[in-house]
Amino acid sequence: MPLRGRALALDVGTKTIGVAVSDALGITANAVTTVSRRGVKKDCALLAKIAAEERAEHLVVGLPLELDGSETRSARLARQVGDALGELLSLTPIYIDERYSSVEAERVLLEHDLSRKRRKEVIDQAAAVVILRSWLDHGDWSGLN
Repeated sequence: MPLRGRALALDVGTKTIGVAVSDALGITANAVTTVSRRGVKKDCALLAKIAAEERAEHLVVGLPLELDGSETRSARLARQVGDALGELLSLTPIYIDERYSSVEAERVLLEHDLSRKRRKEVIDQAAAVVILRSWLDHGDWSGLN
């Protein structure tokens, strides 16, 4: 099986950005960190550093769509961050529907019996893992070596 390359995934919110990364084979998705928002330029500079440290070759960004599939302010913010970071990294961002990622992340954290305080600290990272896992399981890997 050829290497797919490591992917960096983002769960972009108004206050924080959850970050997750895959292994080079695209088998695992692991939480990395939560970045406190400080503006798109500063956020992307920090995220670019993380992407370089993680040797990311793909950028996956969760897109919070409405139930009818339309984009809201939050989706436009995710695109703004994804496009800016993609430009910095010379990567084309892959946007995926993340409507239920936070719900799924909360469910997983509750199953692991994390305290409310600890869940709040890691929910964005867990949502980024859910987003990345979704892409790893169902994304289009065609043309990737």
